[in-house]
Amino acid sequence: MNQKNDFPGGTRFLLVAAALVIVIWGLNQAQSALVSSLVSVFLALLGTPLVLWLERKRVPAIAAVLLVVAAMMAVLLLVGLLVGTSLSGFGDAMPAYQARMQAEAASLAALLAGKGIPVTEGMLLEYLNPATVMKLFAGMLGGVVAALSNFVLILLSVMFILLEASSFPVKLRAVLGDPRQAFPEFTRFVGDIQRYMLVKTALAVTAGVLIGVWLAVLGIGSPVLWGFLAFLLLYIPHVGSIIAGIPAVSLTLVQFGPGRAALVAAGYVAVNFILGNVVEPKLMGMKLSLSTLAVFLSLIFWGSMLGLIGAVLCIPLTMALKFACENHESTRWIAVLLGPATPVRHAPPA
Repeated sequence: MNQKNDFPGGTRFLLVAAALVIVIWGLNQAQSALVSSLVSVFLALLGTPLVLWLERKRVPAIAAVLLVVAAMMAVLLLVGLLVGTSLSGFGDAMPAYQARMQAEAASLAALLAGKGIPVTEGMLLEYLNPATVMKLFAGMLGGVVAALSNFVLILLSVMFILLEASSFPVKLRAVLGDPRQAFPEFTRFVGDIQRYMLVKTALAVTAGVLIGVWLAVLGIGSPVLWGFLAFLLLYIPHVGSIIAGIPAVSLTLVQFGPGRAALVAAGYVAVNFILGNVVEPKLMGMKLSLSTLAVFLSLIFWGSMLGLIGAVLCIPLTMALKFACENHESTRWIAVLLGPATPVRHAPPA
C-alpha cells in the first residue's frame, strides 16, 4: 500500500513555521554551548592550514597539532594580558575623563543657554558620559569573555578537531560505501569558508595593529584596547568598522578636542577604506555569493541569537546555511533567496 506523504499547502507551511520556531528557540536556549563550539570550529579552521603545512614538512600529525594549539594558547594569553592591562589603565583614567567631560558640558550648556536653547549640564552628561562608552565596550566584550570562559575546553575541542580533520573524508567515504567517492562541492565550500576566515583574520589583525599604532602616535590613551576592538569588530559586515571607531573618537574629543578627534576618525576611515575596498577584494579571490540584504539580515539574526560571536561569524554561518539548502531540492529556493541577484552557477566537475 502506498501512503501519501504530501500535505496541503497551508498545513505544510504551518509545519515548516513550527519547526523554525522550535529551531530558533533551541538556538537561543543552547547559546552558551553553541558559542563555545563555534569558537572552537573557528580556531580549528584557522589552524588547519598550519597543521597541514607542518605535516608536509614531515612533522608527525600529533606533534603538529600540539604545536599549533600551543601557539594559539600563547597568542590568546598574550592578547588577554595586553587587553586586560589596557582596560585596567582605561578604568584608572576614567575619573579624569569624567572631570573633563563635566567641564566641557558646563561650557556647552552655557553656550546653548546664551543662544536660547534650554539645555542643562545634567542632560548633556547623560548622553556624553565616558562611562556610557565603557559600558558599551564592556557589553561587547561580554560575549567574548563568555565564549572564552571555557578556555581549556575550547583548546581541547580545537585539538581533537584538528586531529580528526585529515581522516574525516576517509570516514565519510566509508559511510557512503565508496572508497573513491569525491566531494567537489563540499570541498569547494570548506575552501571558501576557510579562505574567508583566513583573509578576514589577517585583515582584522592588520587593521587592529595599524589603528593601535596610529592612536599611540597621536598620544591617545589605551591604544591597545581600541586596536583590539577594531580587530574584533572588523569581522562584523557593514557596521563593525563604524562601531569600532566611536569610542576612540568620542574619548579623543573629550580629551583633546575636535582637531585630534578628526585625525583619529581620518585614521579609521583610511584603514577601513584601504583594507576593505582595495586589499580585501584582491586577497579574497572570490565573491561570497550572498545578497547584501541576506548579509544584513543574517547579522541581525545571528547577533540576536548568539551575541557578539554570532555577529562576528554571521557570514560563515549564513554560507553554511546556504550550502545546506542548495543541496536539497525542497530547500533550494532558500539558497536562491540568500544568493546574489544573479545566481552563481558552478561548472560541473570534470
